[in-house]
Amino acid sequence: MNIALTTEKKTLRLFEWLLSWIGYGLILIMMSVLFKNTMQIDTSWYGVWAFIAAFLLTILNQTIKPVLVKLTLPITALSLGIFYPCINLFLLQIVDIALGRHFEINGFFMAFFLAILISFMKIATQKLLIDPILEKE
Repeated sequence: MNIALTTEKKTLRLFEWLLSWIGYGLILIMMSVLFKNTMQIDTSWYGVWAFIAAFLLTILNQTIKPVLVKLTLPITALSLGIFYPCINLFLLQIVDIALGRHFEINGFFMAFFLAILISFMKIATQKLLIDPILEKE
């Protein structure tokens, strides 16, 4: 009975991760359509590059971002939180370098604004779509 319970929890966590990943990919596609000069995603393979970028961002958000947040906590506190989106922008730039011409971020100030928008959209997607779906399970 205990094994079945842990298997169910693992399945639920995998489902949550897949929903978050798909939501993140759709957010990236939407932002690239709205901000064509700032963010470009290769549309070959029917938008697969957006989901590859979302996968990389998810991995970076769970591995590198906590370390960066702790390292930059003094700067973030001194700037009253304005530096925090720079961490998100840095992660977007890492994905830009990793995917090359398939995912491009241009400029700094608009990309900074874009990183803030992506963060808000990610939070809204989590609270308004993913959490209610998972509560029904």
